[in-house]
Amino acid sequence: MTRAEIIEQVRSKASFLCVGLDTDLTKIPESLRGSSDPIFEFNKAIIDATQDLCVSFKVNVAFYEFLGIEGLEAMRRTLEYIPDEHFVIADAKRGDIGNTSTMYAKAFFETYNSDAITLSPYMGEDSIRPFLDFKDKWAIVLALTSNKGAEDFQLQQVGENGRALYELVLERVASWGTRDNTMFVAGATKGEYFKNIRAMVPDHFLLVPGVGAQGGDLHSICENGLNSDVSLLVNSSRGIIYSGHGNDFAKAARQAAGELQAAMEKELRLFGLL
Repeated sequence: MTRAEIIEQVRSKASFLCVGLDTDLTKIPESLRGSSDPIFEFNKAIIDATQDLCVSFKVNVAFYEFLGIEGLEAMRRTLEYIPDEHFVIADAKRGDIGNTSTMYAKAFFETYNSDAITLSPYMGEDSIRPFLDFKDKWAIVLALTSNKGAEDFQLQQVGENGRALYELVLERVASWGTRDNTMFVAGATKGEYFKNIRAMVPDHFLLVPGVGAQGGDLHSICENGLNSDVSLLVNSSRGIIYSGHGNDFAKAARQAAGELQAAMEKELRLFGLL
């Protein structure tokens, strides 16, 4: 998917919502657990209920790998079911030496036909480069994440100039790719850093987890993270897919997604982007 196609979806839907499919078999309704593929049936209902409110779906690969072959099959069916108009993210957080990264890229871009994959930059350029060689595919690189452990490395000062490690990641990775094939993960719980992040990568899309269940503030993210092309994808997983627990779970998910989409539309209008 191209950058222009993503932006068109954002503007036509007045939304920059990414729905995270972090589907846990122990948390889905009892009524689905007797089906032959309960994970897929749950995901299918969530996708049907929210697809007009979001521009992206993010599949958290760990929740599927954990279940072995059956989980991977549920992931495959889920990825195939997502409508073509949506930006599909494999949240796999891969990153290895070049030949291994090439296989990861083929797996998620060719076998599973995802539009994007999340990556760890710790091993450097040769671990990221293979993902940048695929046309209309995206590398989404961890920069400043929403978890508490981000302080252990990402906020540590490095080098003679005492810059934070996440700043070095933004600078280096942005020079390897372009705004048309590279995004960065910036956690919503780190809202005070967004002004600096946007100053360093003014044109790149940011994937923003942490709004909703983790407590990130949407307005703060928009105030410091929006640009003329919007260039934000704000993810909500648990706050949407587990907003209901009974047989009306899809209806509850739609309501939660609708409330977030309405808040996003309000922000877009506030900043003159609609």
